[in-house]
Amino acid sequence: MARPVDSRRARAPVVAVLMALGLALLMAVPALNMLPADSAFYLSDFSVVLVGKYLCYAVLALSIDLIWGYCGILSLGQGAFFTLGGYAMGMYLMRSIGTRGVYRDPILPDFMVFLNWKQLPWYWYGFDHFAFAALMVVLVPGVLALGFGWLAFRSRITGVYLSIITQALTFALLLAFFRNDMGFGGNNGLTDFKDLLGFQLNLGSTRRGIYLASLIALVGTYALCRWITASKLGRVLIAIRDAESRVRFLGYSVTAYKLFVFTLSAMLAGIAGALYAPQVGIINPSEFSPANSIEAVIWVAVGGRGVLYGAVLGAFAVNGAKTWLTSSVPELWLFVLGGLFIVVTIALPRGLVGLIGLGGGAPRGLGLDRLLPRLTVFKPRRGDG
Repeated sequence: MARPVDSRRARAPVVAVLMALGLALLMAVPALNMLPADSAFYLSDFSVVLVGKYLCYAVLALSIDLIWGYCGILSLGQGAFFTLGGYAMGMYLMRSIGTRGVYRDPILPDFMVFLNWKQLPWYWYGFDHFAFAALMVVLVPGVLALGFGWLAFRSRITGVYLSIITQALTFALLLAFFRNDMGFGGNNGLTDFKDLLGFQLNLGSTRRGIYLASLIALVGTYALCRWITASKLGRVLIAIRDAESRVRFLGYSVTAYKLFVFTLSAMLAGIAGALYAPQVGIINPSEFSPANSIEAVIWVAVGGRGVLYGAVLGAFAVNGAKTWLTSSVPELWLFVLGGLFIVVTIALPRGLVGLIGLGGGAPRGLGLDRLLPRLTVFKPRRGDG
């Protein structure tokens, strides 16, 4: 296994330089937005919000790569955790409106007044405080993932069966949140946000602030995932991906490892959704659509599964193409997306990073080989009975 490790070390300086350049470009976006509008390098407020969305998508892609690329858990419901984080932040933003709403009710959001609600539901309590909302951003997706994962992994549900039930989970949430009596705005969702922590969302300075928060979240998420995958924990996850039954035979609690990484990925997805909601100005049940979760998996596959910077690259590349195609030839986008996934699956299993020679997934067997020394095999000596 020395050859894959040596090749990774050889390309490490190139990867580091490219990542530094990409980070520098992303950090320059707010500065370019502050230039005079007639400057050749000026970036509009729309562009800041657009790239900010890509940053949130990149965080979501990292959460998927952590469980799929390194642990072999193909979840088709990651968009559910993303949307729950968005709703948690949206509830805080709705409570912050107060008497500035259409109906000027100091407590009830406009949609509740319109639907003739008499009092605020109990599960809305506390969302007038940012700290509580921030806690719910990670706690709600985390608790849901913990409960769901405990039932699934304890029953040893894997492969396509796990993918199907995760997709069923997000579809069930889609149907539930569409109901007006759920108290989340029905099919319209939560919208018409005014400010965040007292800063008006329609100001350029606020947009730049949320953009920088999204960039910090991306860097922090990447650092956390990199630390996990480079540690002994990461080697165990890779071993589970490659040979789950053998890892279980070695004495490791496979269920506990899977449950930990699945819950952590859900919390990361919730953070991405919370940063997404104030930038786009709305969060509604359509974000629960199973198609969105499948599309996020495609980002990781296109970028390169099992390579963290590949997930980031895939999120930016696919969504950049989507922005361009949906504005020029919108009727072709779904065909392009489907064709892209087929091409990557058949011809480019290592994704874009494998195509350009910058990686291609954690080497198979690397994690298991690091764990095998725990077993000592004694060969019988000649003459032993």
